[in-house]
Amino acid sequence: MRLAIIGGTGYTGTNIAREALRRGWQVRSLSRHAPETPIPGVEYVTGSYADAPTVSGVAAGSDAVIVAVHATTDDGASVLMPHMPMIVAAAVSAGARLGVVGGAGSSFVADGGPRLVDTPEFQEQWKPEALTHADILSWLQENHPAGRAGLRWFYVSPAALYGSYAHGEATGSYRTGGDVLVTTADGNSEISGADFALAFVDELADPRHENRRFTVGH
Repeated sequence: MRLAIIGGTGYTGTNIAREALRRGWQVRSLSRHAPETPIPGVEYVTGSYADAPTVSGVAAGSDAVIVAVHATTDDGASVLMPHMPMIVAAAVSAGARLGVVGGAGSSFVADGGPRLVDTPEFQEQWKPEALTHADILSWLQENHPAGRAGLRWFYVSPAALYGSYAHGEATGSYRTGGDVLVTTADGNSEISGADFALAFVDELADPRHENRRFTVGH
């Protein structure tokens, strides 16, 4: 399989690239800057996902286009959503499936809600990113529903505790849910970078969530 990862030098993109390479797949990465420590076997392209010719060139020949970038700037301005139609067009033109690395904020804490982002415990500084990713999910659901010809996509929301600040333990296992946050029996919700990538790449290898979101955690 051939992957094009937009944001392939970031925390999640790097983990997905490593897992894909472990399976013998081909990986092309698009990012604004070259990595300080390149992964042998990854083809790195430097450029902006806001540039349509660049995105089309990276997507060409790929089986899947992966979006693994922040949705907002540091001051909370939306930067990814305006370019999603163009990224989708590039994926469709390439005949590629679209995989989106989402946030935990749009996940429900229980069947029927509320969303994690709407709970009192969710920190204010995290809300712009979480809400923008929630908008991207809603846009995909409304414009590219299951059963409609065209884009094939999936969107993965990690557990509540996830990211470069909380690497977690690579267990080689994970659990998935639908729209509800994955938690353990004692209420914890976490997933390591390696195990999130494992779940993501497993979905690419064996599609089980066509044109819908799923959640993942330990």
